[in-house]
Amino acid sequence: MTTTGADRSSNVVDDLCLAAQTVATAESLTGGLVVASLIDVPGASAVVRGGMVVYHPDLKVSLAGVDDMLLAVGGSVQSEVAAQLARGARTRFRATWGVGTTGVAGPGVADGNPAGTVFIAVDGPGGTTVRRLELTGGRHRVRLAAVDEVLDLLRECIRQANVR
Repeated sequence: MTTTGADRSSNVVDDLCLAAQTVATAESLTGGLVVASLIDVPGASAVVRGGMVVYHPDLKVSLAGVDDMLLAVGGSVQSEVAAQLARGARTRFRATWGVGTTGVAGPGVADGNPAGTVFIAVDGPGGTTVRRLELTGGRHRVRLAAVDEVLDLLRECIRQANVR
């Protein structure tokens, strides 16, 4: 059985409701698609604190708290940027969980990374989990696949943290 994006979002919202926890996002590559997918779920207002789109590097710094030297040295497409985006979302929105996304949707190369290179991160009570993805397809497909991947990662982190 294939899990759809709507199912993923619904599962995350359900898990957050059961745990009485909240989530916030800081999105670059996905441009708000993660928080939008969560808000599509009825009852999301109980668990979604908010989201920010920080597409330009200076907004990653000023809004999400990403280290400007990190961006200056390595660019926006790196694991630590995703981690800092997730931490920034969690902190700024006072949420239990923070999600961060960054990468290259394509076409072409950015910061020395080919199209489809994506970093996703979830920051929560137990720390930060980051994954590097190598996605294929056009720009839209890469962005949608990144949303699916980060929702799966978020659900995995929520479930691991709430094992009783």
